[in-house]
Amino acid sequence: MISGRAGQVLNYIIRQYIDRVAPVPSQEIADRASLGVSPATIRNDMAYLEREGYLIRPHTSAGCIPSDKGYRHYVESINALDLPTEEQRLISHTFHQAEREVESWVSLTASLLAQMTRNVALVSLPKASDCHLRHIEFIAVQDERALLVVVLEGAKVKQQLVSFAGPVTQEVLAPVNLKLNSLFGGRSTSEIKTSRPKLSPLERQAADFLLDMMRAEDTQEYQDPILEGWHFILNQPEFAESGSMSSLMELVEQRHLLKVILPDSPHDAGVHVVIGKENRNAAIQNCSVVLTRYGLPEAATGTIAVVGPTRMPYSHTIPAVYYLASVLNRLVAGLYGREASGTETA
Repeated sequence: MISGRAGQVLNYIIRQYIDRVAPVPSQEIADRASLGVSPATIRNDMAYLEREGYLIRPHTSAGCIPSDKGYRHYVESINALDLPTEEQRLISHTFHQAEREVESWVSLTASLLAQMTRNVALVSLPKASDCHLRHIEFIAVQDERALLVVVLEGAKVKQQLVSFAGPVTQEVLAPVNLKLNSLFGGRSTSEIKTSRPKLSPLERQAADFLLDMMRAEDTQEYQDPILEGWHFILNQPEFAESGSMSSLMELVEQRHLLKVILPDSPHDAGVHVVIGKENRNAAIQNCSVVLTRYGLPEAATGTIAVVGPTRMPYSHTIPAVYYLASVLNRLVAGLYGREASGTETA
């Protein structure tokens, strides 16, 4: 870490470059940064920052632009995580108008975050590592076919057509529904699997259908996220005339973007900032990612993230991600009848 005047010079260059996308010369810093020193002194500071890898000089006679290392210093110097009061009020008002459904909350969060940061926002639905059954219902459809409706903790509803070994009616299925709800309500996939209740052949077949659906939900490692704000990133100069956008879009089309941006320890608390070549995948090494987990670690969690150029307005993006994650924490906790914990920073 650097400090003193060199740190002030670096942060000034970063703020100006984020706003203007143009190299910043020493004369401008001397004239406008109010540091009280001459352009020659500023040039010495810039030369030091360049030698240490915090700045890059695109052309010999031009000013400097930040490197990934420079952005890292800048991000670590950001202390305030408070979103402006007017934005907090807007978010609160908007969520009060929203439907009381997880899908609506996630979609709204992605839309708000994209508008606030002018970059791509990504939000995944909260998912439990081991889902728990809230309610099961078999509805007779025709002959041996029935619609299986499973409600999981967190108000997540799954449904699927299933075929029994022989014809079934609603009159036959009604006691099966009652018994399975009595036996398995509130239990996890593993608890249902290891239980050994006495079941009739029809009840056993119904329980197997339930287990198959819950196992499929548990093994789905990454939920397809909601993405908003592509038009913002397409207008960024970094992506206007390069192949970097096609690499990013390819990750989206292959449904790999969420997997790629998650850190090695995705359940670690805090807002994570991954800058440029700190990203593991070459396809997004000209991007930065600001992300965090939300929800209840012991019940269900999702991811909220912003993806954009390394020239990202971090001082606004980090508080926006932090605040919206805290809103989703409270909403998800409410679904489970729990108290929400705060989102830490890291």
